[in-house]
Amino acid sequence: MEKNKFVFPVVLEKDSDGYFAYCPAFQGCYTQGDSYEETIDNIKDAIWLHIEDYSGEKKIGYERI
Repeated sequence: MEKNKFVFPVVLEKDSDGYFAYCPAFQGCYTQGDSYEETIDNIKDAIWLHIEDYSGEKKIGYERI
């Protein structure tokens, strides 16, 4: 099965409590973290969960990067 690669936009903001990120491509896909690196890892996980939820039984080809 051929794997597809997708690039999704991410908005990352810094505030007094750390960082906040969301992916406007997926409704409800947001996260936070204490550091920039942690927040990037968290939003990748959140996007991955949305893709898995969307794909369900459809068996679409995708690869986590």
